[in-house]
Amino acid sequence: MRRIGWRRQERTVKFEDEPVPGYPLPILPGHTSPGRFERVLRAGGFAVTTELAPPDSADPEEVYKRARVFDGYVDAINATDGSGANCHMSSLAVCALLTRVGYAPIMQIACRDKNRIAIQGDILGGAAMGVCNMLCLTGDGVQAGDHPQAKPVFDLDCVSLLDIARTLRDDHHFQSGRKISFAPRVFLGAAENPTGLPYAWRPQRLAKKVAAGAQFIQTQYCYDLPLLRGFMDHVEALGLFDKVYILVGVGPLRSAKTADWMRRNVPGMHVPDAIIERLSGAQDQAREGRNICIELIQSMREIRGVSGVHIMAYRQEESVAEIVDKSGILNGRPPWYPERDTTQYSHRTGS
Repeated sequence: MRRIGWRRQERTVKFEDEPVPGYPLPILPGHTSPGRFERVLRAGGFAVTTELAPPDSADPEEVYKRARVFDGYVDAINATDGSGANCHMSSLAVCALLTRVGYAPIMQIACRDKNRIAIQGDILGGAAMGVCNMLCLTGDGVQAGDHPQAKPVFDLDCVSLLDIARTLRDDHHFQSGRKISFAPRVFLGAAENPTGLPYAWRPQRLAKKVAAGAQFIQTQYCYDLPLLRGFMDHVEALGLFDKVYILVGVGPLRSAKTADWMRRNVPGMHVPDAIIERLSGAQDQAREGRNICIELIQSMREIRGVSGVHIMAYRQEESVAEIVDKSGILNGRPPWYPERDTTQYSHRTGS
């Protein structure tokens, strides 16, 4: 049985113990949340996260339907917060629904639409509903979305939001200094773009986010492995490997046309010519896009300091299961999902 050492802990655990019903990975001193996502990372597991696009609807079943396609393949699900400055069901509401049935959501908080009063209230409210993971983002400008006439707030940016969230959790008071009676128990994250210009600035910006309170990082799409390796080398040189968990963003490209559009229109997006040429020459470009994603994930796992992958498969969510399976990154470890222990593992309890 493979033994995996606890990162920054002296104890070792066996991941095979986790699927036993009622016996999850333990919460140890130093954990800031009771969530499974943090426990998997601290146990040295290669974590897998993904994104759920919130519906344009008030029907909770639409959220659950979108979440179910990830069952058994991911450790946590991001609920996006007005991604691209477009209006959808709120991240807080999606997370509240997901926690009702036991999923591990990551609540995205964008600074674009709310001031520090509303954001601090959302942090407390999300934690009260069982949200254990929060991703702090500055947010896209309103001009990019479907309500360009909206008034942007940007009272905070990512770094100041992280500092406020950490103060709520660790110092038990609002930014104003007023005490709170029970602190949110949350695992805090931020985003970064290893392949965005200027390259040398990106590790330094990540360091500022870690200093402000980021415990995990989810990156923008990374399709250039040499650039990613260079970024990780700089992150290691800054002494950050023992301070933050980095999950690299990746996703299936549907076609060469899509890839070219993304690199021309998405700020900071970099897709090498070789990948576009490979897609262009494929008979089934969507299949080739999934193959490229699988190969990238397998290579990313071998890069020092990479703690997992964040699979973003917008409008291709059903492909996440295939990508995870064929990449082999879970190494037989089945992430929890509703009804898991009464279906896949029912033979262990004799039921």
